[in-house]
Amino acid sequence: MRLEAKLALFNALSKLLLVLLGAVVIPPVVSRVAVAHTDQDLKEKQAEVIQLIRRNGISAFVQGEAYADYNILKQEYITLTPLSETSRITTTTRIFDEPRQVDNEIEDFRILSSNFSIDQKHYRLEIGSSLATVELLTATLRRMALWVLVIGALITIFTDAAFAHYLLRPLRQIIMRKLQGVHHPSGFSYTALETDTTDFRRLDESLNEMMRKIQSAFEKEREFMSNVSHELLTPVSILQSRFENMLQDPELGHAHSLKIVDSQKTLYRLRNTVKTLLLIANIENEQYLRDESVSVATVLAEVVNELEDRLAQRELRFLEDLRPDYVLPKANRTLLFTLLFNLISNAIKYNNWGGSITVEGRPHPQGGYLLSVTDTGPGIAPENLPHLFDRFRRFQKGASAPEGYGLGLPIAKTIAEFHKARLTVESEVGKGTRFALWFQ
Repeated sequence: MRLEAKLALFNALSKLLLVLLGAVVIPPVVSRVAVAHTDQDLKEKQAEVIQLIRRNGISAFVQGEAYADYNILKQEYITLTPLSETSRITTTTRIFDEPRQVDNEIEDFRILSSNFSIDQKHYRLEIGSSLATVELLTATLRRMALWVLVIGALITIFTDAAFAHYLLRPLRQIIMRKLQGVHHPSGFSYTALETDTTDFRRLDESLNEMMRKIQSAFEKEREFMSNVSHELLTPVSILQSRFENMLQDPELGHAHSLKIVDSQKTLYRLRNTVKTLLLIANIENEQYLRDESVSVATVLAEVVNELEDRLAQRELRFLEDLRPDYVLPKANRTLLFTLLFNLISNAIKYNNWGGSITVEGRPHPQGGYLLSVTDTGPGIAPENLPHLFDRFRRFQKGASAPEGYGLGLPIAKTIAEFHKARLTVESEVGKGTRFALWFQ
C-alpha cells in the first residue's frame, strides 16, 4: 500500500474513532448542558418574578389564596403560595425534578423552589419547566453536536488527504522519475527535484550521489571485464596454435598426444568462457544495436534446427505453440538467437531422458508478449532459484552434459534486459522448470 494511502487511511480511522468517541461522550455532556441551561432559565425567571412583585406589589398576584399560572401547553408554570407565620423560613433555593398534576394529568417538571418575604409576610415561589421541553432541547443539541462532529470529521479527512497528496508529491516524483522503470544507472535522471521540503531534497541528493557511485562502479567493472577478455584471447590463441603444431610432430608419442588433446579441450572451454564474458561486457556497454524487426517464430526455427541433433540424441520431444507469432520491432537478431539458444540448450542439458520441451507464446494480459520454455527435468531446489542467474554458479550436480561454467543463464538474463524484457523462472523439484520471457 502506498504511503499516501496509508496516511489517508490512518486519518480516516482516527476521525472515525473521534466520531465514535463523540457519540459516546456527547449525550451525557449535552444532557448536562441542557439541564444547566434550564436551571439558568429558571433562575432568570425567578429574578424577573420577584422584580415584578416588588414593583407591582404582592397583592397583584396573591389575594389571600395561592397564585398559579400555567401556559396553554402546560410546559411551564409559576405558583406563589403564602406561608403561615409559624413556618420556618429559609432562603435556600432548590432545583429538583418532581411530577406534578396539571388538569388531571401528571407531568414531570424541573422545579425551582425558593422562599422570600415581603411586607413581613412569607411566600414560596415555584417555577417549573416541563422535562419534555428539557428532553427536546437535549435531543436537539445532541443531533446538532453529532452533525457538527461528523461534518467536521469529513472535512478534515478530505483536507488531510489533500494536504498529504500535496506534501508527498516530491516523493511521487522521485519514485516515478528516478526509480520506477530504471533498470540501469545510465537510465537514471540526475535532474534536481524542485521542492522546499528539506527531507525530500536530501533524499534526492543522496539518490543522485548513490547512483553516480553505482554507475562509476558499473563502468569500471565493464571496462575491467572487457580489457581482461581481450587480453586473455591473445595468449589463448597462441597456446592453441602451439598445441596444434605439436600434434603434427611425427615423433610425438601416443600418450603425449592424448594429454595435448585434453589440454586443447580445456583451452577451448577457456576460450569460450572468455568470449562469453566479452559478449556480456559488450551487451552491457550497449555496443550492439537494436534496429531490426525480428520474428520470434523465425529465430526459434533456426535455434531448433541448430539443436536438432542434441534433441534426437536425448530422445526429447519438442513442442512449439506460438499463438500468434510475435515480431519485436526493435531487436538484435543475433542476440535474440543466443537468448533462445541458451534457454533451449539449458532445457536439453538438464532434462530427463525421453522427456519433452514445450515453447509457448501468448499475448500478455498487461500488454506485450509472453514466451515460455518448459522442460520435464528434475527441477531446481527452491533455495537455488534466487542465485540461478549469478555468473559461475552451477547447482545441478551430476547432471548430464556438465559442460560450461554457469554462464548460459546470465547471458540470457543480460540479453533479455538489453531487449527491455523480463526473464523469470519457476521450478518444482521432480516436475520440471519453466523460464518465462515477457517482452513489454
